[in-house]
Amino acid sequence: MKFQHILDGGAPPIIAILRGIEPKQVQQIGRVLVDAGIRIIEVPLNSPQALLSIERLAGSLPADVLMGAGTVTSVEAVDSVAASGGRLVVAPNTDTAVIARCLALGLDVLPGVMTATEAFAAYNAGARHLKLFPASSCDSLHLKALLEVLPRECRIWAVGGTGAANFAQWLAAGATGMGVGGALYRAGDTPATVAANAAALMAAWRAARAT
Repeated sequence: MKFQHILDGGAPPIIAILRGIEPKQVQQIGRVLVDAGIRIIEVPLNSPQALLSIERLAGSLPADVLMGAGTVTSVEAVDSVAASGGRLVVAPNTDTAVIARCLALGLDVLPGVMTATEAFAAYNAGARHLKLFPASSCDSLHLKALLEVLPRECRIWAVGGTGAANFAQWLAAGATGMGVGGALYRAGDTPATVAANAAALMAAWRAARAT
């Protein structure tokens, strides 16, 4: 499953970021997210035993879920994610070597950008989906300005300080979707808490789409 396939299929443009999750809990939380309708899941590599969590998700999630790692900052880490069964690589920065390795392995890649210089570097390296990070450090006007100069096939996801409260704002500004961390999952959260957070996020997406 690829980014565009998920979006074309009508799934919500939400990346669930499970920072701090442990392998013993990851499958249960993954099922809660999938049951809520979320189809993109990221386990940041600075989480405890992140590669083991990715391996467990890869072996238990439906085929229509795109799953992988976040906070990927080296080519070696890309290889480890791929070996663990991850098919998505999310980075906080733009590293052309990381992008090239992802593309060579057939992985979806979402490099982090803030400036037009970084966005064009990522695009010219082959990335077509970019992560505006940290989105909380800018506003929707910044996103609109980037989209006005980038090629039309380039998509931007807002990540950092994002959640149900500002979903509509970012979508209205032209964001393809958003990555949601703390507003969806915090280390130690129960499945019931995550289910409630996911339901609120899905409701915000439906409301924003209806306007």
